[in-house]
Amino acid sequence: MFKLSKLSLIQPFKPVSLLVWLAIALWSIGLGWGITHTLEAIAASPDDAVSARFEAGKELYRETCGSCHLALPPDVLPTETWQKLLEKPNDHYGTSIPNLIRLSQLLIWDYLRTFSRPIPTKNDPIPFYVAQSRYFKILHPRVEFTDPVTHKSCIVCHPGVKSFNFRTLTPQWDDAP
Repeated sequence: MFKLSKLSLIQPFKPVSLLVWLAIALWSIGLGWGITHTLEAIAASPDDAVSARFEAGKELYRETCGSCHLALPPDVLPTETWQKLLEKPNDHYGTSIPNLIRLSQLLIWDYLRTFSRPIPTKNDPIPFYVAQSRYFKILHPRVEFTDPVTHKSCIVCHPGVKSFNFRTLTPQWDDAP
């Protein structure tokens, strides 16, 4: 048998191990930041009070879009749809969005991008109408629509849409399974 001295158990300092520890620390910080950012976005639903960062965008969205038609919740259409609509405000379904300045556009985009979901695969078409949106269909799994669905259809089941309340339902849907 042989004896190990305490000194033989101590490894000499290697610069590579410092780089590994630094990389792990940076990765952990980045992961923590990403999780925190995601949880903040999930916690602040568009139907609820949003954080101060998104409040101006939400209000501008509701005022700008709601002045001509119903302002839909961001999660009804995918992120790519909102992006395309905001990229060309002078070609909005055959009309022009009045008084939309670049700052307003950016604030609205920040809000819509945060509270919408991207299209799952790049091969899926970008829906430009509510009835084409898979997210709209997911949010309404038990609803059978007798008439074509448009952005004006929401008020039939959601009496609070004027105040951006899409959670309150008409009595016929209150006890729906």
